[in-house]
Amino acid sequence: MVLVALWRSLGTCALLVAAFFLVPVSTDDDGAVWRAIVTLLIMALAVWLIYRQIRRQVDDPVAPLAGLMLAIVGGVLIFAFIDYEIAVERPGEFVDLATRLDALYFALTTLATVGYGDVHAEGQLARGVLCAQLLFNIVVVGAAASILVSQLRSRVRAPRP
Repeated sequence: MVLVALWRSLGTCALLVAAFFLVPVSTDDDGAVWRAIVTLLIMALAVWLIYRQIRRQVDDPVAPLAGLMLAIVGGVLIFAFIDYEIAVERPGEFVDLATRLDALYFALTTLATVGYGDVHAEGQLARGVLCAQLLFNIVVVGAAASILVSQLRSRVRAPRP
């Protein structure tokens, strides 16, 4: 049962990553407003899903952790996609962010607070989105990761029947 849940979670993570690399990005200016609205709605949905998973863990310490892990992965991928979309639609907003892999790399280095400096925000839009991304990382992902580690630690230490 545990192995099935683990494989299902890994498969879902793989599908999320595949979707990140396959969802088309358009440079059509006519749809920019709608894309921005949809992106904000998806971001709000991600925050809500992570919050729901955090509440689930707080309310039921033995609840499966897969949902929390998937929510964190989804949140990181959404910001990577937003960064990539900005780089495509408004060249010059980011320095050295040219591919989806660059965007994922940038989102992960931002999350890890490593910031190698090779990819960075240059324009005001990119810096504004990056501020939101940093707050998301600190508040939402930080809380989720803290609960995930705490739950894993308590489950490892719990006596087995």
